[in-house]
Amino acid sequence: MAKGRRRKSYGHHNTVSAIIVYTLLALLLVGGVTVGGAMWYVHHTDEEQAAQASAAKAAEARRKQAFIAKVAPTAQSLYSQYKIFPSITIAQAILESDWGESSLSAEYNNLFGVKGTNPANTKEMTTQEYVNGEWQTIKARFRVYASYAQSITDHAQLFTRGTTWNAQQYQRVLAAQDYKTQAKALQADGYATDPDYASKLIEIIATYGLTKYDPAAAGQTSQASASSR
Repeated sequence: MAKGRRRKSYGHHNTVSAIIVYTLLALLLVGGVTVGGAMWYVHHTDEEQAAQASAAKAAEARRKQAFIAKVAPTAQSLYSQYKIFPSITIAQAILESDWGESSLSAEYNNLFGVKGTNPANTKEMTTQEYVNGEWQTIKARFRVYASYAQSITDHAQLFTRGTTWNAQQYQRVLAAQDYKTQAKALQADGYATDPDYASKLIEIIATYGLTKYDPAAAGQTSQASASSR
């Protein structure tokens, strides 16, 4: 009789254990409620998030490189005539158009915020300018272009023709022998109202290696100038 009772107890224990195991397996499959299951679920989610972040980063890098590739050829082709370093032109386009995603650049191909007065080839838009020590939102008329190339060409011509009030305004820009000097000359000659404009251009050029688009001789001059400081 004792042996019979032990066999009955042993069989009952096996049944309870099996129920517990199957229950834990079921919980694991539906969401990892157990400690081990929760750890697996979190780890799995982290991997998915990391993969998504990596894919988004790669897509962003491709978008930026596509923008640079679209702007660079025209910037390079204009250097010999206008003496604006391609790296400067590309960096300005990046900074001023937010990689071609600003409304002005996306809708009207105006990469540099060039203004105008003729209603036939301009659109009125709001913008921010640094005036009297602070950023202010203003309305102004901006040029409309048929293409990026047209915008880049008009931008280069601005430096040679100067402004309506000073035809010689950008002489220091045109005389610059390296991109850093040219960036600082843009600031000094009053091209931009942003007090950090020159340093932002220099940082963009360094971050994305834009000097590779400059002429070889200009690049050597730029490196020599930088090493002497």
